[in-house]
Amino acid sequence: MTAATPRRALLAVALAAAATATVPGGRSSAAGADRTARTAPIGGAAAPATVDNRFWYAHGHWLAGTHHGTAAAAGDRPALRIDTPVGRTEYQDPHTGKKTTWEYATWTSPVHRSAVPATEVIASWNARTPAGTWIQVELRPAYTDGVTGPWYVMARWAAGDGDIRRTSVDGQTDGKSTVWTDTLAVDHPESGLRIRDWQLRLTLNRKPGADGGPLVWLAGAMASDVPDRFTVPASAPSSGEAHELKVPRYSQETHKGQYPEYDNGGEAWCSPTSSQMIVEYWGGRASAGALGWVDRAYEDPQVCHAARSTYDAAYKGCGNWPFNAAYAATYRGLAGVVTRLGSLADLETLVRAGIPAITSQSFRPEELTGAGYGTAGHLMTVIGFTAAGDVIANDPNSADNAAVRRVYKRAEWETIWLRTKRHNAAGKVVSGSGGICYLYAPARPGADRIAALRAVGVL
Repeated sequence: MTAATPRRALLAVALAAAATATVPGGRSSAAGADRTARTAPIGGAAAPATVDNRFWYAHGHWLAGTHHGTAAAAGDRPALRIDTPVGRTEYQDPHTGKKTTWEYATWTSPVHRSAVPATEVIASWNARTPAGTWIQVELRPAYTDGVTGPWYVMARWAAGDGDIRRTSVDGQTDGKSTVWTDTLAVDHPESGLRIRDWQLRLTLNRKPGADGGPLVWLAGAMASDVPDRFTVPASAPSSGEAHELKVPRYSQETHKGQYPEYDNGGEAWCSPTSSQMIVEYWGGRASAGALGWVDRAYEDPQVCHAARSTYDAAYKGCGNWPFNAAYAATYRGLAGVVTRLGSLADLETLVRAGIPAITSQSFRPEELTGAGYGTAGHLMTVIGFTAAGDVIANDPNSADNAAVRRVYKRAEWETIWLRTKRHNAAGKVVSGSGGICYLYAPARPGADRIAALRAVGVL
């Protein structure tokens, strides 16, 4: 659990090539991609904008910014790549003790002025990291008081775990903000201090003398001014028609006790289990070679693979939000980001366009009828809505795959997902996710899906 928002959940959807056409400065001509502010409609009324998404993914985006040994690669999926390494560095993995020399190149994004002065920023990235490569993702905030913060390491990441252990770097702080696993959060939002601008820096690492290296297809962040709210009025259903997507159903509980080195085993795997459901909905399949390490006696070995592939060695869990999105994007043609949405009406817009979403929520047993459990933070996959507007979810916290499909009451579900404060079983005030979700979708979506993603503020 992070201090900023409950963990064991994730969300993401980054449309890595919603449009390849660009205008000068690297902005996407298709989506206003340089700045997308999100107004959250609650109960039918427009509330102040609380979310701003900015992702770089087009060829023109990668041409922008500052290159030190990197270059923009064109093609069907434009990417950032190593051109000529600018130096070597020695990295001692804190989780294995192994010390290795790497050559590297860096790219620093343009400064992004957030349309929403923010209390939290969460980075996302989609990349290919062959054996012998990895990337570092850093974020630098500038505050509304005019002070610029340090470069915070948001991730040291590779798709596999043979070269480095995938890791966040918890607890970095400058006295104004702090990194909590995957989230950079203002320490005292009640003071009025906000993050006004931010930049990303990507460091691409490879073994000295190697050819090629990592490819980064997408990088950016979601900034949000997280409101204080214990309750959320339910939004009105957007239509009187039922709509349900055929998303595979997987239970985390069938993996109970399996591979405890990854977050104590399957009973804690709600995030990767949810991720795997949507990866397979879009046609992603783990190869036989990728699953070769899994005990053949275990059912659904791809869920074990997802857990290993999302595990954060510092967090000691599989619920790092951007790590789940990055895992989804390792499958051919998929993109993934972490964002916040404003209401169930947003989720209905996505579902009608064929896009399921993974959402993070926390609740006591009596707060969600039919769940049968309480949680400090849990991921579910929203796959549809009934004619009455209730939520159809694939809930991985189920006894078996057949029991995964659930229907939850709209008003209850919307509150436990969107609120940012709640009372736990002991009566203590604790945090809520505030609408966090992972969005995974084709990197080159069709027009109807582009329209839906624009409508909810992701593009």
